[in-house]
Amino acid sequence: MKIIPKKSLGQHFLNSPGVLRKIVDASQIVQDETVLEIGPGTGVLTDELLKKSDRVIAIEKDDRAYALLGEKYATEIISGKLELLHGDILELDRATIGLKDGGYAVVANIPYYITGAILESFLEHAPRPQRMVLLVQKEVAERIVARDGKESILSVSVKAFGVPRIVATVPPGAFTPPPTVDSAILEISGINSTDRVAHFTDSEHTRRFFTIVKTAFAHKRKFTIRNLEALFDINTLEQAWQQTGLDPKVRSEDIPVSKWIELANALAK
Repeated sequence: MKIIPKKSLGQHFLNSPGVLRKIVDASQIVQDETVLEIGPGTGVLTDELLKKSDRVIAIEKDDRAYALLGEKYATEIISGKLELLHGDILELDRATIGLKDGGYAVVANIPYYITGAILESFLEHAPRPQRMVLLVQKEVAERIVARDGKESILSVSVKAFGVPRIVATVPPGAFTPPPTVDSAILEISGINSTDRVAHFTDSEHTRRFFTIVKTAFAHKRKFTIRNLEALFDINTLEQAWQQTGLDPKVRSEDIPVSKWIELANALAK
């Protein structure tokens, strides 16, 4: 059965063996590691993941692709090597399928329109993966690694939990149908390292951190301290600035992630 990609689902099926190799190489999968694939589509990436891992979990929203994959991988599903789920990744309770903090990797060619939602789900909420290797829009990948030297809500959100890097850029011709933009393989490693997880002791701590960051970026041209007057009185802010050594005239895009964590902790006192 041939599947015609659906625009409504953001489907662009990967057709480049070279790009597949780069994704799998970047993922550094070991045989006994669990791998979660989002939106396997026709299974070209699934084929490669099954060669590397003894347990692959693939979740597919498209009814047609789910049926196709069920037939294609009947043997692997029966053996337990592949667990095929039918549903929306953003509605999946990862704990219910046995995933634990740091106990799995995410490797996927994701629908670009839900990139932000996927990153938020997997980085800000447990159980978090150990690392992620995703195909995303090149422009988004560059914003995440702050290639221009300027941070954003997205880059701070990712760097607070892991180390992002662009593995390679991918031209439109590597997909069917070709997207209108260049893409990139984005790796986020070290997600469950002790020093990062220690910054976010509970869900309330995490929520407070992102409330501060999002408020601070609300008006890009304003100084950060002025944006945060929407949340705190000026005395509290001045004390936090003194404690962290930040310049009162600093703008949010120029504050590194380590300072964001210091600032959030100072404002929590």
